[in-house]
Amino acid sequence: MSGPLSHHSRGFSLLELLVAIAIMGMAMGLLYRASGGSARSVGQAEAYQRAAVVLESLLSARDAVPDIGVNESGRSAGYEWAVRSEPWTQGGGLDPRAVPLHRVFMTVRWLDGERWLSLDAVTLLPQRKPVVPGG
Repeated sequence: MSGPLSHHSRGFSLLELLVAIAIMGMAMGLLYRASGGSARSVGQAEAYQRAAVVLESLLSARDAVPDIGVNESGRSAGYEWAVRSEPWTQGGGLDPRAVPLHRVFMTVRWLDGERWLSLDAVTLLPQRKPVVPGG
């Protein structure tokens, strides 16, 4: 005898469906986290690249430092920047004919969500020769 609820019914039980949906949900969650992390990484790389462009423009804006040094700061394209310098000494006596050098510190920082990120650079630049009137 076979009735409407025969022992040989085909299909999935409710328990099998719940297990399949739970596995699919976990897989979708992992996929969402992976794609979200990739998008966040691309955004951070773009912010660092823009900061590097600001830093490069700060460096290219000066080829020498005045004898009093540099201490400047400002904002550009959503980034805060600062440039300062100090006389550079090698620790020994320099040739008096040598051009004095200044160590120049440059920092670009920006707000990424709730935290500040920064990009720093240090270089040496010559001291600008004083302008002699009429010469």
